[in-house]
Amino acid sequence: MAVFTSQAQKYLSTQEGVRVRLESIVQYSDDAIITKDLDGTITSWNAAATRIFGYAPDEIVGKSILTLIPPELHNEEQDILRRLRAAERIEHYETVRLAKDGSRINVSLTVSPIKDEDGTVIGASKIARDIGDKVRADELRFRLAALVESSDDAIISKDLNGIITSWNQGAERIFGWKAEEIVGRSVLTLIPESLKHEEPDILKKLKAGERIDHYSTRRIHKDGQLLEVSLTISPIRNAHGEIIGASKIARDVTEQNRVQRALIESEKLAVSARMAASIAHEINNPLEAMTNLAFLLFHNSSLDEEGRKFAKMLVEEIDRASEIARQTLAFHREATKAVDIDVCELLDGVLAFNRTVMERKGINVKRDYSPVEKIHGYRSEIRQVLANLVLNSVDAISSDGHLCVKVSRDPNVTDGPSRVRITIADNGHGIPELVKRNLFRPFFTTKSVAGNGLGLWISQGIVTKHGGKIRFRSRTETGNSGTTFTVLLPVGNTSPR
Repeated sequence: MAVFTSQAQKYLSTQEGVRVRLESIVQYSDDAIITKDLDGTITSWNAAATRIFGYAPDEIVGKSILTLIPPELHNEEQDILRRLRAAERIEHYETVRLAKDGSRINVSLTVSPIKDEDGTVIGASKIARDIGDKVRADELRFRLAALVESSDDAIISKDLNGIITSWNQGAERIFGWKAEEIVGRSVLTLIPESLKHEEPDILKKLKAGERIDHYSTRRIHKDGQLLEVSLTISPIRNAHGEIIGASKIARDVTEQNRVQRALIESEKLAVSARMAASIAHEINNPLEAMTNLAFLLFHNSSLDEEGRKFAKMLVEEIDRASEIARQTLAFHREATKAVDIDVCELLDGVLAFNRTVMERKGINVKRDYSPVEKIHGYRSEIRQVLANLVLNSVDAISSDGHLCVKVSRDPNVTDGPSRVRITIADNGHGIPELVKRNLFRPFFTTKSVAGNGLGLWISQGIVTKHGGKIRFRSRTETGNSGTTFTVLLPVGNTSPR
């Protein structure tokens, strides 16, 4: 603050002193202070106006104020002059003006009427503040806000007490909570009970200024479902550099992890298949010798009736082992070449493969085969579809249930190539409505650890690839439950897509 002597104070109080003081304020102001008459002609120009717009006073005084206004905004000046003539004051009007070099400057204008001794408006004074930095900061803030809102990831902020302070659309999509439901609540709302110990450790690291990158953990959806997420957590600082909270970016990696686990499982199965094929190949010769010896033993006249009974059982079991070895080798070899397929024969092989488990559960199997043409496709893939459907039925049937397999021509085809209809029906527990809606989704399973949820999804893909369709119907009523799957496949030499 300036300190004046009594003599200086006396001078400043005179009319001349007031004029000098006002001129000093105008000249040393950080804002551009400009005056103009009611025709819009500039009549005065301070040092800040030169700094902001680039014109020296002798270059601009006497020229039209339109020199500073972009052509598309000239209509603004007419409106300003109209309001000035009505003695109105215009405050903090944000607009754009032109500098001498043609660049555009964002300004905030305050325009006041200048009156003569009689109170007549004779001109106007304009105070123009350069708000370019503010506009750029606002634009950056709006752009960042738009990026946050449009992000597929959940972007959440919280204070150092773990209270959620912001919540974007990605968070709503991943966790199911709307912003108005969750903001103000503890972040522990999203953390499973068994993992709540993580939050104090996270807050401790944040208070120390640490950043946490790609932390894999689990969080809870609003409906109680567990999600696998990857978290990146960063401290939020105020203008003084003090940590006041944290921002969290949470990416839902549940499906990604499931795919990865499925790929690993698929590779394990592939290795197992190769090993099984190798083993099947190696045991074929010993099995053939055992079959011959069992046959000779069965036809040995010196055996009593009980011995012949056991010899017959031995022949049957060795034949079954041979069939399993043959199918294993065939499955390994038949994945690359499309061939003509006898569906009835293929279905019999699948049933034989599962005979032991069906006998153990006391399942009664009924076959109903009508003469049909062969289909054309990948034998191992069609077997995979049939095996999956049969095994699902076996799993659904309780002890002493019924399984019916039927092969016939599709009676609904009256025009064009005929189709084979394969029906696999059981009297198991049936499929609930919620499960029906998700039955062909990848990774959807009701078998807990025993299933990966890919069987029906893959089966649907194989059937579609062969130009066919797969349908089902199911009931869950007690005493009248069961599921029927129908596979429709075109006959003839139609190449799979």
